[in-house]
Amino acid sequence: MTLSYTQATPAPLASARRVVIKISSSLLVDGAREEVRHDWLAGFIKDVVACRNAGQDIILVTSGAVALGRRVLKLPPGPLRLEESQAAAACGQIRLAHAYQEALALHSVAVAQILLTPSDTEERRSYLNVRATLRNLLGLGVIPIINENDTVTTPALRFTDNDQLAARVAAMMEADVLLLLSDTEGFYTADPGLDPTAQFIPEVRAITPEIAAMAGETRSGTGRGGMKAKLVAARIAMKAGCAMAIARGSLAHPVQALRDGGRCTWFLPEHSPVAAWKIWIAGSLNPQGVLNIDAGAAQALQQGKSLLAAGVVAVTGAFERGDPVSVRIQNGAEIARGLIAYNGDEARKIMGHKSEAFEHLLGYSSREEMIHRDDLALV
Repeated sequence: MTLSYTQATPAPLASARRVVIKISSSLLVDGAREEVRHDWLAGFIKDVVACRNAGQDIILVTSGAVALGRRVLKLPPGPLRLEESQAAAACGQIRLAHAYQEALALHSVAVAQILLTPSDTEERRSYLNVRATLRNLLGLGVIPIINENDTVTTPALRFTDNDQLAARVAAMMEADVLLLLSDTEGFYTADPGLDPTAQFIPEVRAITPEIAAMAGETRSGTGRGGMKAKLVAARIAMKAGCAMAIARGSLAHPVQALRDGGRCTWFLPEHSPVAAWKIWIAGSLNPQGVLNIDAGAAQALQQGKSLLAAGVVAVTGAFERGDPVSVRIQNGAEIARGLIAYNGDEARKIMGHKSEAFEHLLGYSSREEMIHRDDLALV
């Protein structure tokens, strides 16, 4: 790979519709006092609110619960046993969420806390439920604060670090940009703290073996991640069509600095988030059922609209909510694939009907889209 040593364009952040920002423990928590750095948090939140006011969806992924909980429980310095770490997380998470709530309340912005485990991003049902919850929160103007549920996870059943968690959230939510704010300003050919000849790399378009070999181990005393972990996150994000930046977060206004073209390393994907998601839907799924649709619905799909129940004329197969299904016109030709919002029995009850009839047919009121346009790909 040919490496470029000129600063990459800040356009990915400026033009982003949805942004996931990961905050490391070393930024948020004073390691010596094990307390929240409220001055830094206040400046960061001003940046977040400015992005939100500019029309961007913002999701925060934060570390720091264990570091804050240690002080409350008066645990000794050094590595913690599993049960100590879980107890510290339980105590610290309350203080972590409260710090964000107070900082955002000054700007009249509501906040929500979501704690995730790996299964929440891997099992289809949980994945869809988490994604729906986050979409609803964003639609209501709420900023979600996400952390790993360290109180119940074990070493064998946990994210490697919150960099990976943030990347999975970015992929799940079709984010345009993932920002990893940490104690380093970007990616180098070697650890600049150990090698004075290390060169800064402002842009990476593929994680080659050469790039992977440049990553070193973490030297932070408060987090689990390191540059290797950030490359794992970059692979996840880029595969999902999400641009990722590694940037120094210790500035008073770290996000605004990036919007102004500040120094960082951009990992740039080949596809946009929606394109990557739909490529996966179209080419990687084994349909569990078939929806036959009328000509009007087919025309609507070609125009980029969602599939409504009113346009469905037949449903075959046994499937559950969130399963992939094939969408076909009346001559049997497949024109799309998507993730359906109803199970097979429900779909058969509401096909051909408008949403006003759903409550009578199903016993409850629900979404009018049988397949939302974000979850549907033409083939």
